[in-house]
Amino acid sequence: MSGEDAPAQQQNAVDQKQETKPTEEPKTEPPKTESPPAAAAEAAATPAATTEKVPEEETFTYRALVLTGYGGYDKVKLQVKKGKPTLKAGEVLVRVKACGLNFADLMARQGLYDRLPSPPVTPGMECSGVVEAVGEDVTDRKVGDKVMVLNRFGLWQEVAVVPANHTFLIPEGMSFEEAAALPVNYITAYMMLFDFGNLRPNQSVLVHAAAGGVGIAATQLCKTVKDVTVFGTASASKHETITQVGVTHAIDYRTKDYVEEVRKISPKGLDIILDPLGGSDTHKAYNLLKPMGKLITYGAANMLAGQKKNLLAVAKNWYHQFSIHTLSLIQGNKSVCGFHLGYLDGETELITEAMNTILDFYKEGKIKPRIDSTWHLEQVGDAMRKMQERNNIGKVILTTEPMPEEEKKEETKKEDKKEDKKKEDKKKDDKKKDDAKKEEKKDDKKKEEPKKEEKKEEEKKEEPKKEEK
Repeated sequence: MSGEDAPAQQQNAVDQKQETKPTEEPKTEPPKTESPPAAAAEAAATPAATTEKVPEEETFTYRALVLTGYGGYDKVKLQVKKGKPTLKAGEVLVRVKACGLNFADLMARQGLYDRLPSPPVTPGMECSGVVEAVGEDVTDRKVGDKVMVLNRFGLWQEVAVVPANHTFLIPEGMSFEEAAALPVNYITAYMMLFDFGNLRPNQSVLVHAAAGGVGIAATQLCKTVKDVTVFGTASASKHETITQVGVTHAIDYRTKDYVEEVRKISPKGLDIILDPLGGSDTHKAYNLLKPMGKLITYGAANMLAGQKKNLLAVAKNWYHQFSIHTLSLIQGNKSVCGFHLGYLDGETELITEAMNTILDFYKEGKIKPRIDSTWHLEQVGDAMRKMQERNNIGKVILTTEPMPEEEKKEETKKEDKKEDKKKEDKKKDDKKKDDAKKEEKKDDKKKEEPKKEEKKEEEKKEEPKKEEK
C-alpha cells in the first residue's frame, strides 16, 4: 500500500462505519453515555476522516551515494533521501539511469579535488536519464526527453535537479550507459586536442593511460583527422584493445621507458602531449616536444597511491611540480597549456559547442564510448577499486537500477568473507606480534644466562675470601 492510498482507504472505512451504525442500534434504546475509552476512540477516528492526502514532496524518496568523509572506498555510502527536490526557474528534474565514474571522483574521495564541496556530499559529474519535470522558463526541454547531464557534482543519485542548459539530448540509438560515458571524457579530450592542440593532419600525439576513458576518447578523436600518429601508454595486457581503438604505437610504461620508446620512432619528438600524470612526468613531456609542440596538462594522477591520501605521494608530486621561465618557452618554441573541465562549468556556450561537434561525430560513426563495466550503486566501492587499480579498459559506469535480491545476497556473502579475512589477518598479525614478543623474551633470557653464570662465578670466588677472613 502506498502512503497516498492510506488516508483515502481510512476515510472510506470511517464513512462505512458511520452509515451502518444506526441499523446496528435499536431506536427504542435510550442513548448511552460514552465511556472514556470509547470517547478516545471516536476522537482518534475523527481526525482520520478529515486527513488530506500527504503531499508527494513529503512521501517522495530516492537513493543517493554520499561521500561521508575523506578516505577509503567505504567512505562513499548508499543512503535514502526523503522529499522531492524543488525546481527553480531554468531547471529540470532528471530520473537518472546511469552515471559515469571519473578519476576526479577518486581524488575527491581522498580530499584531493577542490571542485567538490566538503562532505557530506553526493559526488558525480555526469549521468544520463529521462526528464521528469521542468521548471519555469524552460523551453527547449520537455518531460520524457532522454538526456545526458554534465554538472560539477551531485549526479550519483536516482533523481537530480540541474540547470536545463547542463543537459544534452541523447541521439537515437545511444544507450544510457554510452550517454553517461560521453560528457566528461569526450569534452575533455576534444577541447584539449582541438581548442588547445589545434590538431592537424600528419601530426603526432602522446596519450597517457590510453585504455582509460579520456585515453580512448582522445584516440578516437585523433582518428577523425587524417594521418595522425598516436603513441599510447598502457600495461601490456591492454595493448590489443587500444591498438584496435586507433593507437599506432602502444608502449608498456611498466616495463619500458616511454621517452626512449618514443625517441626510437620519432627522434625529433612529438607535436602534442596530453599529460594527466603531473610531477616528474610533466618535465619528461616538455622535453619530448618538437619545436612548435604543445604540452597540455590536465591532472595529477601520480598523487593517487592507495585507498587513502598518501602524503608522501602528494609531497613527491608537488616537489617535482613543473615550472618554467617564459624565456625558455620563447627560446624552445613550445607551449604549455592547463585544462580543468571543472572550472569551465560557467562556460555553457563553449561546452555546448564542443558537445554538438562530439555528437555529430557519434552520429557519423566516428566515435563510440567503450564501456568497461557496469556496477550497481551498492557496488560503488568495487567500481572505484577497479578504476584506481587501473584494471579498466574504457568507462566504468554506475547504474541506478536496484540490485536483484540474489546479487545482494552474494554481495553480502562477499562482504562477510572480506570481514572474516580481515579478522583472520588480524589474528595472524596478533600471533606474529605475540611470537615476536616471545622470541624477544627468549633472547633476553639467553642474554641474561651468561650474566647469571658470571655472577655465580664471582660469588664462588668471593666465598674463599670470606672463609679466610
